[in-house]
Amino acid sequence: MAAGDDVLATAPDDLIVETTTQTFMTDVVQASTRTPVLVDFWAPWCGPCRQLTPVLEKVVRAAGGKVKLAKMNIDDHPQIAGQLGIQSIPAVIAFTRGQPVDGFMGALPESQIQSFVERILGEPLPDEAGDLLAEAEAALEAGDVAGAAAIYSELLVEEPDSAPAIAGLARCHVAAGDLEQAKATLAAAPAEKAKDPAIAAVATQIEIAERAAAIGDLAPLEARVAADPADHQSRFDLAVGLAAAGLRKEALGHLLEIVRRDRAWNDDGARKELVKLFEAWGPKDEHTIAGRKRLSSLLFA
Repeated sequence: MAAGDDVLATAPDDLIVETTTQTFMTDVVQASTRTPVLVDFWAPWCGPCRQLTPVLEKVVRAAGGKVKLAKMNIDDHPQIAGQLGIQSIPAVIAFTRGQPVDGFMGALPESQIQSFVERILGEPLPDEAGDLLAEAEAALEAGDVAGAAAIYSELLVEEPDSAPAIAGLARCHVAAGDLEQAKATLAAAPAEKAKDPAIAAVATQIEIAERAAAIGDLAPLEARVAADPADHQSRFDLAVGLAAAGLRKEALGHLLEIVRRDRAWNDDGARKELVKLFEAWGPKDEHTIAGRKRLSSLLFA
């Protein structure tokens, strides 16, 4: 086989090897007595194989040594595939304790391959993406917008359709005051992700921030509310501005005060705005939890 013909072949490492009929016993059977081994049966002419193998490699490497991958070109080494009854490729057979125990055919998506490996291992795989998302979230909460954006961007290189990463990057742009870039980030998300709670929450944040920008300086609003506590429109606009500025407790207080004084004002506008804020902040946010409790006590008192 010519060196340039095999785009699937990669330099062997301790997790991924190119196995042959002669080395199969060592690479797979004996190795599987220590660590489960997936055998990827492929051929250079097989299009789906070229889709599957990189995904297999990614999942195996992400497993952190809990499983290994042996790739076998059936054109060069057809004997093992014949013994195992493999009639079409791509085909993947899992070996443990020296025996084939499970397998699948076809180019499955990454999530199904992960599930397959977890079934072989009897435990969940390490969640590298989840760890990175948590790291990015912590960075954003700490005010490191650039650091968080870099992590979210890194995740999107690996998983372009990741709703949490798309939403996170958009939140970084909101935090940096670049609402246009935040909207562009959300606009680039696949259509089926538009209703994802994380993306919907950021869309609401952007809408609130745009309204706050139109309101402008909050000092005159504060003065009006102090002079006339029944000036609900000024109090409402002040709440929107405070929410956009990150002063969540203060924003909640003003909107709840409008509900307390006149729930029907502006077609139930204060309550509806509270619902928007709860969506933007997320169900686990302390202000969402406290605000919902206080709102319920007002509505059902």
